[in-house]
Amino acid sequence: MSKQCIDADFKSEERYAKISISFSTDAELKKIEEALAEAHKDVSLEESTYTTDIADGRRVFVVEYHDDYDREAGKVFETLMKLLDIKECMTPLA
Repeated sequence: MSKQCIDADFKSEERYAKISISFSTDAELKKIEEALAEAHKDVSLEESTYTTDIADGRRVFVVEYHDDYDREAGKVFETLMKLLDIKECMTPLA
C-alpha cells in the first residue's frame, strides 16, 4: 500500500537548483502542479519539469532550474513548499 503524503528533496550548486517532490496520487500531482504555477508566476526563469516512478507506488515530480544567475529558484521553492505545507526538505543520507 502506498504512503499518502507529499515530501521534498532539494539540491543546488552554483546556478543550478532542483527540487524533487514525491507523491502517491493523481490528486497530489494536480496539487503540486497548481502550486508550482502559483509559485512561478512572478519569476522570469524557465523551469524544466518531469515526473517518474520511484518505489512502492510513489512517483516524483522534479523541477530544475539552470542558469539561475539571480537565485530566483529559491523563492519559487519556498513558496511551493509553503503552498504544499511541506515544513522542511528531507536530508539525503551521507
